[in-house]
Amino acid sequence: MDSLEHIRLVAERLVELYDLEFGSKDRGRYRISMKHMRILTGRRRVPTAMIRSISEELFERGYLLIDLETYFVVLAERTFRSYRRASDAIITKIDKPSGLA
Repeated sequence: MDSLEHIRLVAERLVELYDLEFGSKDRGRYRISMKHMRILTGRRRVPTAMIRSISEELFERGYLLIDLETYFVVLAERTFRSYRRASDAIITKIDKPSGLA
């Protein structure tokens, strides 16, 4: 199996987990430890480049992989569509000079 096919398989498994019932939820966002990521990838060490590739593959499928160093979070990209957007006006409102030159 080539590396691209392997990345796609790992991403597919992560999406499958999203749709499984566990942790008292029918489906949805979850976190996965580095230990379990190593199991899914079949690697003793998961290189940063591989994590990036898995993240990109998940994004193409409508999911986000967030690396929080000791674990990862997987969630649907559509979750963020309803979040409020910071406008230019609100950023200007909080962007006050700090007094530093």
